[in-house]
Amino acid sequence: MIRKLIAITLVLNMTACAELQQVANQLPQTQTGTNGSLGSIGNADVAAGLRQALDLGIEKQVTKLTQIDGFYGNNMVKILLPKELQKVDDGLRKIGLGSLADEGIKALNRAAEDAVKEATPIFVDAVKGITFNDAKGILTGSDNAATNYLVTKTRSSLYNKFNPVIKNSFDKVGADKIWSNLINKYNSIPFTDNVNPDLTDYVTGEALKGVYTMIEVEEKEIRTKYSSRSTDLLKKVFALQD
Repeated sequence: MIRKLIAITLVLNMTACAELQQVANQLPQTQTGTNGSLGSIGNADVAAGLRQALDLGIEKQVTKLTQIDGFYGNNMVKILLPKELQKVDDGLRKIGLGSLADEGIKALNRAAEDAVKEATPIFVDAVKGITFNDAKGILTGSDNAATNYLVTKTRSSLYNKFNPVIKNSFDKVGADKIWSNLINKYNSIPFTDNVNPDLTDYVTGEALKGVYTMIEVEEKEIRTKYSSRSTDLLKKVFALQD
């Protein structure tokens, strides 16, 4: 009798273990493995997936900014006057010169649209340089961790590229004349303090902000919406952070 009880107990234990193992096999393997990889997906795949996500953001979003009205027609990134010059805009509109103020703002945005064409090669180099350690930190980071990585790696280079282009673009699109006319008109208004701003640095900074904003838009889409993961690799990699 005792032998039968022992035999039954062993059978039950073996069955329970088998069932537990079957359940375990169905669970997603997202733990860090002994080789530093994230579970069943290899190091190279994780890095490649992050590169692909950033490339997609650059292709889908940054290229939009290089088109006519890429900045001017997009309220997320449209460049407005700096705070210290808002009084210029307000003053001109009060005396019926709103169309002139609009032309001034449009000129700022045209310069940014022109400058962003210089961005892609710098982004491509930065994306190529992503290591697995970079990728692992990005994947398990915040919704804009990949964008922040690009800011760290590219901001200085992009500023140096954008600044002279914007300066030249001001000449090309006539922004220098528009702003000279606009500011002179403003300065002729009685009881106003004269202003004479250099807007190149301001527009460069705003153009950079716009570029990173649009990349962040795409990154968040990929992180939060399965339907935005347009390749098998993106689905596989970003499933690890879901």
